[in-house]
Parts: sequence; structure tokens; C-alpha cells
Amino acid sequence: NTFDFESVARETMEPQAWGYYSSGGDDEITLRDNHMAFQRITMRPRILVNVREIDMSTSFLGAASSLPLYFTATALAKLAHPDGEVGIVRAAHKAGVPYMLPTLSSYTLDEMLAARTPGQQLFAQLYVNPERSRSEEYVKKLEEAGVKALFVTVDAPQLGRREKDMRNKFTQQGSDVQGDDEDAGEVDRSQGATRAISSYIDPGLCWDDVPWLKSITKMKVLLKGVQCAEDAVMAYKAGLAGCVLSNHGGRQLDTCRSGIEVLPEVMEALREAGATREAFAVFVDGGIRRGADIFKAVALGAAGVGVGRPVLYSLASYGDKGIVRMVHMLQDELMMVMRLSGTPDVASITEKHVITKNLSDHIVPLPADNLVNGTYMPLMPAARL
Repeated sequence: NTFDFESVARETMEPQAWGYYSSGGDDEITLRDNHMAFQRITMRPRILVNVREIDMSTSFLGAASSLPLYFTATALAKLAHPDGEVGIVRAAHKAGVPYMLPTLSSYTLDEMLAARTPGQQLFAQLYVNPERSRSEEYVKKLEEAGVKALFVTVDAPQLGRREKDMRNKFTQQGSDVQGDDEDAGEVDRSQGATRAISSYIDPGLCWDDVPWLKSITKMKVLLKGVQCAEDAVMAYKAGLAGCVLSNHGGRQLDTCRSGIEVLPEVMEALREAGATREAFAVFVDGGIRRGADIFKAVALGAAGVGVGRPVLYSLASYGDKGIVRMVHMLQDELMMVMRLSGTPDVASITEKHVITKNLSDHIVPLPADNLVNGTYMPLMPAARL
């Protein structure tokens, strides 16, 4: 399962890289709850449905996918493996899923695009820079390269305090788009990779900038990092193509809700606002580790789910072949869950196949999750007495 890759990555990655990838905001409560929230949703299977053939394939934002999943953008993939984002591009093609190219990548945009197989469909993530012309130039290159959709990160006006990462000086290769900033001495490497990349991001980004974002590209524009129904409805009314319910992998504001917990209220509010799933796509990321997690997100209205750390951990463990193997594991699990739930294809998965009564109740007792407990490295005091 996906936790096997995490345990291998913890032993093989350099401390700086592990500190950056594994860390969450503050006390890492949201980091851990992202996965635990899925376990507060219980299954409601139907019987005597013909499930001899299971079809997991789907499409979203004009891109086909072998299952309702995409590789979400994660910065500095070379920290995991020398192949970095180029390896992830190759693995995404082999696994038949879209990959969201990150702005703060180890490789250049040209190098990532060159790694595509002909016809391969990609998305892209955007951190808006204070110098808007830099963002416009970057978006123009994405559109010219045929990228399908642009996901604008909106949950990071300031990057969170990720203390595992902050305890390391960042000495590895930084992001390609910050090359000029490095030369000008504007990158702080004294408190980990997060602080080093934070200077690129504009904290002044606001709703007034949405018309500008829509004006600079013909790509579908979505917001990545929505965490309540009101903002999802505002995005719909602003004419955007969708949103990702995300808390940045538990790396920003601690004790905020997981994307899967926010999903029911968002879908209800969008229905009341007149939005259809075809006109406004909703995605979820954070904490997806099992095929059942994918099923639950789709059942509650998600067009698909994004996975980040599992991609990095499997890349760090076994290169691009590890990523493909990780996806195959999720496909095997999802096929079993779909068959046992009586859902032969993605369209047949509905909210009637799950029970969410306990989702927002954080005091519901659960059995211990030994896979999480066995791989999670707790944040310890820095002082040694």
C-alpha cells in the first residue's frame, strides 16, 4: 500500500528533503486529520449488482484519466530523486493520469514539457508573483504548450510554519523560477526549503485579481486551496472553471478542516447557487492513501482527487517505476471497493453509497491506524536535556 513507500522514503531521503516533504503546519493536527477524516466516512454497499466488469476511467477538464485521480503539484521534486518532475511526467503518462506541473519546480518548464509523450495531457499550478509580468509570461508558455487547465494556489499568502523543515538550513538546489532572485540575494535559506521559496509568492492576491487571471489565458482557470462553501460559490459566480478543496497538505493553517470534510457543504452550496458538475468541477486533495478514499470523494461529488506526497515518496523510493506501482496499487484497491459497493463505473458512485454522519464530528472514537502510527515521525522538541 502507499504507506510502504512512505516508510522506505523516510529511510532513503536526505534529512533536508524528508523535513520539507513530511512536515505540516505548527502541531501537524491538520496534517494527520487529512487522512483520518476519510475514516470517519463509512461505506453503504449495495448487493446483487452486476460487477463483473469494472470501469474506473473518467475525464475532467478535458483530460482523460485511468481513474478519478491526478498528480497534484509539489515543489522541488529533485529533493526526492534526481529525475524530479521529469520522472513524474513520465510516470503520469505510464499510469494514465494527468500531472499538475508545479511553479516552484526543480526542473525548468521547458524540461518538464519536453518530457511529455506526444498527446500527453497536463495541468499546471500557479503561484502568482508580486511582479505580475513574470506570472503572465509563465502562463503564456503553459498555454502555448497545450496545457489543459491552470490551478491558481490561493491558500498561501504566507507559507505556514513547518517546524521540521525550519530546523534545517536549505542547501539543496532551489526552484528554477527563483534563479534571478537567488543571484540577487533575495532567498532566505536559513530556515528550510519553505522559507527559501516563500519570497516568490504575492500575499496581495485577492478576488479583484480574478478578472486579470481570466484575461491572460484561454485555459480553464481553477482555484486551488478553497476551504469553505462561500468561497467555492464566489469562484463559481466569478466564472471560474472549478476549485480544489485543499489545506495545502496540512502545511498551512493548522486545525483547519480537511478537504473531504469541506466537500459536502461545498456541493450543497453550489447546487443552491445553480452550479452543475459539468460547469464547475470540484476536486479534493490531502490525505488520500487508499482506493476507498478516492471512492468516498467521488461519492460526495468530487470530479477527482489529487495526490502529492504518495507521488514524492514512491519517486524517492524507486524512481518513476515506483510511482506507476503506487498508482496500480490504488487502482487495485479502488476496483475492489467499487465491486464490493455495487458500482460498476465511476458514474454509478453516489452519495447513497457512503454515510457521512460522523465526518464533521471530530470526537468520534476510531480504531488505531497502525500504518499511520508506524510511519508518522512525531515533531519533537529541539532542545535535548
